[in-house]
Formats: sequence, structure tokens, C-alpha cells
Amino acid sequence: MASRPPALDPAVLAAISVGGGLGATARFGVARWWPVRPGEFPWSTLTVNVVGCFAIGVLMVTVTELWAAPKLVRPFLGIGVLGGFTTFSTFGLELRRLIDTGAVATAVAYLGLSMLAGLGAVVVAMAATRWVAGRTT
Repeated sequence: MASRPPALDPAVLAAISVGGGLGATARFGVARWWPVRPGEFPWSTLTVNVVGCFAIGVLMVTVTELWAAPKLVRPFLGIGVLGGFTTFSTFGLELRRLIDTGAVATAVAYLGLSMLAGLGAVVVAMAATRWVAGRTT
């Protein structure tokens, strides 16, 4: 018989929920302020996702190497706020729209730039955070 997964901590779920609401609200605000028009390169989504990747790099070094963060900080900020702020679903939808409108080259550029810039942002943020903290490895 399979074992049951451990029960989820209600405080952690609440932290993720509140953080997710804040992050999604910020993401909605960016989308309203800087909308993506059909057929255009989705700069606002790319920017949101790269900023979110940078922030997760800073956060992960901070809470795993520099600071004994309280239990709810990582789920609130990492999963909640940044998970709600960044948007894989919109990224996928925009790729599909670009392909459907015949902008295949733009879609490929968006895909490649998103992956490279996102991963690069995490690496740069982690290195910069360690450097600022005087913890170069």
C-alpha cells in the first residue's frame, strides 16, 4: 500500500496564497501598463520573467546561504510572490500566438531569449548577491 504524503502546513499554504495574490496582482498591473499586442514581440512578459528570475537568484542565495530566514519567508516570496509574478502560462500562450500568426522567427527568438535571459539572470543574481555579501565561491 502506498504511503500518504505528509499533511501540508496551513501557515505555509496561507503564506503561498497571500504571496501569490500579491505577485499576480503586480503581474496584472504590468500587463495593463505595458500590454502585448498580437503579433508583436512580448517584451513585457519577457521582462517580467527575467526580473523574476533575477529576484529568485537573489532570494535563494539570501535564504539558503546568508540568512536563517523564518519558515514562511521562502514559500511567501519564492513560491507565492515570485511564482505569481512570473508567468509560464502567458509565455506559452504568446509563443503559440506568434506561431499562429506566422511570426515563427519571432517566436523562436522569444523562446531562445527567454531561456537564455532567464537562466542568465539567475546566475548573475546569485553571483552578485554573493559578491555583495563578500561570499565569493
